[in-house]
Amino acid sequence: MDNGVKNIILVGVGGQGIILASEVLSEVALAAGYDVRKSEVHGMAQRGGSVSSHVRIGKEVKSPLIEKGKADIMLAFEKVEGLRSCDYLADGATIIMNDAEIIPPTVSLGMGEYPRNVPERLRDMGFKLIPVPARDLAKQAGTAKAANVVLLATMASLLDIDQDLWIQVVKRRVPKKFIDVNMEAFRLGYEASKA
Repeated sequence: MDNGVKNIILVGVGGQGIILASEVLSEVALAAGYDVRKSEVHGMAQRGGSVSSHVRIGKEVKSPLIEKGKADIMLAFEKVEGLRSCDYLADGATIIMNDAEIIPPTVSLGMGEYPRNVPERLRDMGFKLIPVPARDLAKQAGTAKAANVVLLATMASLLDIDQDLWIQVVKRRVPKKFIDVNMEAFRLGYEASKA
């Protein structure tokens, strides 16, 4: 942590629930008494393009943007997006990585290749990697759409913020008819960090 500030970057593609995850994280941190700054880049989010969100948490946070080389934690909703954004990570940072591979249109059209061995490449760079089968766990909870909550819960287990706060905020932020599914997704994600 740089000057008591925890820097967290969330990366993936449009439609994976990154913005909701960053809003939940920010709301939880505020409820825990921290100062929070958040910034988002949507890009072509509605078309499956890159999406990132910077969340900075601490006693006093002045800027919403994380400098390259300063992020403590990355929540990578998609492998290649994690690799693409690794220059934001501090030495030895933790990456919570969804095992999902979302093939971009250029690869589908034969205009490129999906990078291989992404987890190994990130480990070789010195990052601590926590792989999470978020989609499978979310399906187990009741819907693949809850993969963002699985990943968020895995990260929650690493932060010094009461689990009950996370649960309260998730319950407030998800549609009422999906509360039970998301609570199960949260439980499974929280346990995934201990596996």
